[in-house]
Amino acid sequence: MAVFGQAEFSRDGDMTVARMSRVLEDSVANVWAALTQPAKLVEWLAPGEIELRQGGAAKLNFTDSGVVIDSTVSAIAPERLLEYSWSSPGQPLRPVRYELTPEGGDAVRLDVTLRVPAGEDAGRSCAGWDAHLDMLAASLAGVPIKFPFELFKAAREAYRQRLSSAT
Repeated sequence: MAVFGQAEFSRDGDMTVARMSRVLEDSVANVWAALTQPAKLVEWLAPGEIELRQGGAAKLNFTDSGVVIDSTVSAIAPERLLEYSWSSPGQPLRPVRYELTPEGGDAVRLDVTLRVPAGEDAGRSCAGWDAHLDMLAASLAGVPIKFPFELFKAAREAYRQRLSSAT
């Protein structure tokens, strides 16, 4: 696994937009379940629950870091698209969008798009997602892993350097 540093960046107004892709060796149904079912979310992201409807609650609790996501689903198309904000009430919106595309056989391309407000550390956000996407791949393979902190640190520095050289 250990795939990092591959996000593509652009700007949209005051937001940094990061796009990441992974090809996962599993079915669309299994990847969708990992993105949406509480018993699966805890294996790669955090304990939580996502109501699978437009306007439904998206709640995740990262107990180790104290981060709590308390948001709403802003876009959904079952087994194809899910979007909610990576924030809580009173915080700036930080949309995260997952898009699933079958790749033939038992493979799925997962595209993740992050929108990070100006002034926030987009490198840190991307590094966190790199780590969690590796955790997702491991979970789908049946060998869940803990948060890969060393990968996170290396990815954070790589992204910060790329972002600083782009400005």
